[in-house]
Parts: sequence; C-alpha cells; structure tokens
Amino acid sequence: MAPVIASKTNMQLQIGQPAPAFSLYDSDRNKVSLADFHGKNVLVLFFPLAFTSVCTAELCSVRDDIGRYNNANAEVLAISVDSTATLNKFKELEGYNFRLLSDFNKDVSRLYGAIYETWFSEMKGVSKRSAIVIDKEGIIQYAEVLEDAGSQPDFEAVNATLARLQS
Repeated sequence: MAPVIASKTNMQLQIGQPAPAFSLYDSDRNKVSLADFHGKNVLVLFFPLAFTSVCTAELCSVRDDIGRYNNANAEVLAISVDSTATLNKFKELEGYNFRLLSDFNKDVSRLYGAIYETWFSEMKGVSKRSAIVIDKEGIIQYAEVLEDAGSQPDFEAVNATLARLQS
C-alpha cells in the first residue's frame, strides 16, 4: 500500500499522484514555482523553523551532500513558515546551496498535509518536518511527513528513490 499524506482539506496525496502545484518566494524574494522544475526531480523538504538545532543539522547535511542531489538531477527546495528575510539570513549564515522558500501564509504546508496546527509553546501553523520526492513529470514518488519534529527524514530512502528515478 502506498504511503499517504493527509491534508487539512481531507484530500489525500498518494505515491503515484501528481504533486500539488505551488508558488512561493525564496530567500532572495524570487517567485519559485514547482512547475519551474518540470524535467527535473525535486526533493521538497518542509522544516519547522530556521535557526533551530534539528533543522540546522538536517539542512547542513543536505548542503554537505548536494553533489548526490545534483547527480540525481534533483532540485532541493526547503520550505518553512519563516519570512523571506529570516530565511535569507539563515541561508547566508549556514551557506546553504539550495533554495529556501517561505510559506509564511502556510498554504503549501497545509496543501501537503505538512503542518502542525498547534505546536509546542502554543505556536500555531508550523511546518512538519517532511521529505517529498517528485519525479521529472511532477509525480510524487516518495513522501514522509514526521509527527516528531526532533526526528529527521529517512534520507537513505530518499536517496534510494532518487537513484531509482535515475535508472
């Protein structure tokens, strides 16, 4: 049975279905759309908040392994509900070599079922740590939405999916 992502609208996204379209602004305030990457694999990473320890560790590991994603013809898009200004500073400080996108209005996080409506300390509307692999045709090939923000996605499974898409 294919993994399922449930969204707030009761729509279910499944492996093998088209990824929902979206457009967000990156840390340089450029509008970026999923459709911009048609013909490339895309790794979408939702993360809770910039400058937090687990998010920093996760994204630094992606930064340090960017060659693997480049070799898989994969674009990395990391999405959080932080502002573009916050993401710009985070990217600059950590030297990230991929796009950070602001879902400040939380629409895309909700669309992908990757949002805590209420997180710790009564924070509302924070992205759940998630990894979604979308193939060159815009079809979801892997999806993992974590309930525990202290955990990281299964990058071994992500990388195996990307390798399979290259063969």
